[in-house]
Amino acid sequence: MGSSLGISDEKILALADYATSPLYSEVERVTLEYADRMTITGREVSDEFFTRLREFYNDNELVELTEIIAWENASSKFNRALRIPSQKLWKREEPAEP
Repeated sequence: MGSSLGISDEKILALADYATSPLYSEVERVTLEYADRMTITGREVSDEFFTRLREFYNDNELVELTEIIAWENASSKFNRALRIPSQKLWKREEPAEP
């Protein structure tokens, strides 16, 4: 899906290393870290980190971003509990053979 939006395969493959990869901008790094902080049990969104987010997002944008991350987390937990398999939308489709 990401590549159909113009995100390079190289960048998609570097996602696990977003914090140090030169392929990601500062706003992308902060946004992905926010998602990690909201998602990973035991991680906090500290006041200092929230101040960093405000360098890139206004109040309305922060509410929308937070809602999207929370929705994806809830959907993931819901699907896992009901054994709904991944649709593998994150995987690159192999070209069809002629």
